[in-house]
Amino acid sequence: MFGAPDRRRGFLVGVVLLALAAITRFWDLNSPTDSGTPIFDEKHYVPQAWQVLTGGNWIEDNPAYGLVVHPPVGKWMIAGGEWLFGYTPLGWRFASAVVGTLMVVIIYRMTRRLTRSTLLGTVAGLFAICDGVLFVQSRMGMLDIFQAFWVVGALAALIADRDQMRERMHRAFVDGRIDDSPFGPRLGFRWWRFAAAVMLGLACGTKWSGIYFVLFFLVLSLGLDVANRTTYRVRRPWVGTLVRDVVPAGFSLAVLPVLIYLATFAPWFSSETSVYRFEVGDKIGTGGTWSWLPDAWRSLWYYEAGVLKFHETLTNSAGNHHPWESKPWTWPMSLRPMLYAVSNGTDKCDGQQCVRVQMLIGSPAMWWLAVPMLLWGLWSWLVRRDWRYAVVVVAYGASFLPWFTNLDRQMYFFYATAMAPFLIMGLALCVGDVLGMGRRRHASLRAPRGPEGRRLGIVLAAIYVGLVIANFVWLWPILTAQPISATHWNMEIWLPSWR
Repeated sequence: MFGAPDRRRGFLVGVVLLALAAITRFWDLNSPTDSGTPIFDEKHYVPQAWQVLTGGNWIEDNPAYGLVVHPPVGKWMIAGGEWLFGYTPLGWRFASAVVGTLMVVIIYRMTRRLTRSTLLGTVAGLFAICDGVLFVQSRMGMLDIFQAFWVVGALAALIADRDQMRERMHRAFVDGRIDDSPFGPRLGFRWWRFAAAVMLGLACGTKWSGIYFVLFFLVLSLGLDVANRTTYRVRRPWVGTLVRDVVPAGFSLAVLPVLIYLATFAPWFSSETSVYRFEVGDKIGTGGTWSWLPDAWRSLWYYEAGVLKFHETLTNSAGNHHPWESKPWTWPMSLRPMLYAVSNGTDKCDGQQCVRVQMLIGSPAMWWLAVPMLLWGLWSWLVRRDWRYAVVVVAYGASFLPWFTNLDRQMYFFYATAMAPFLIMGLALCVGDVLGMGRRRHASLRAPRGPEGRRLGIVLAAIYVGLVIANFVWLWPILTAQPISATHWNMEIWLPSWR
């Protein structure tokens, strides 16, 4: 059996987590604003989403200068909320709150499937509700929460695909078909992997950094295929994966996301006024090596090349600086958060002038344990052969490691939004190990735990979960821009780098 057996309880817990996530995400969603207008990078994406909604062609206005530097999917999603509630804070944040709420449930269900435990799934769901990064990004009209949503959905689909392939392999084993070929059996069409590919394409259609997950998840999927064939004693599991799985996986997890990405530009192709739509004969010559391609495709290539150049030149050495920028080595522990909004009020708080601050900050109770979690995860993967930690470490690496390829680039902590779900899943697995629910595959690693050891594990796990919740409650005022005194704000700032 794959997944926890208590299906009814699992469903009810999911409903409760959904309700809690919705309450926290939608509460006072109209605040904060910049005198009724978007704040921080909302100022880029919210007006573009409104143009998509009102322009009639589902594309942004042709700016006649500069570039529209991100694909359209995230702006379509923001536009959906604006269609419902207009050009208002609720309108431009509604879609973010919806996907942020749904992401909590997906993380819960995915961790539950990963661990076969409703309890550990619940722990992951609570962590997702209480994480400052997922919480704040779920209340902002920005793109990163949408990309994280599609990525988390893609990973959940790949885990479901892994379980489905294990079931098919087991049936082949029971039927005595494992040895029909040294490469093992063919496993049929993989609808869950197909779904993962579609979601990866939508992640790329939100922000280009989705391509990192395409590459890492392709490797992860093939690794799970090798493990599957090895477990059922296929005579040549590596060659079997090469022969049976590489080409289908490559098409599903590499080619299909690219096709989905290109499909998101259908409105651009169909519009007569989209930016750079007719560059052949103007900025692009009519001859040359690629002249056989349709003019529209060559114009799109020119457009995308310009976007790439924009990102390549958005560097510190080119003079681009921001007081709240950060580098990726600070992200795992949330050492340099983001200030999204700040304003001084006329009302009084504890006899002082009030201040309203919204910061993007990872809850220290979780983010400060990122490095120990990753080290434990690597050890559990490589020594204990625990595939669950392999999933977490690979997914975390996809959201983190590629940013080191160009450290000169101007970067911000909100780029780490997609790291949060995998940190949460890893911590939930660690809680399972503390409770004695981890998988110990080597006899030499099995340590018997008596009643006292189990009780201690329960106490430690309960204390930690309580600490995470308390940390979220403490940070609430600076996650939601509630009026607090300057003294209170200083108490919220735990590190000099948070200023």
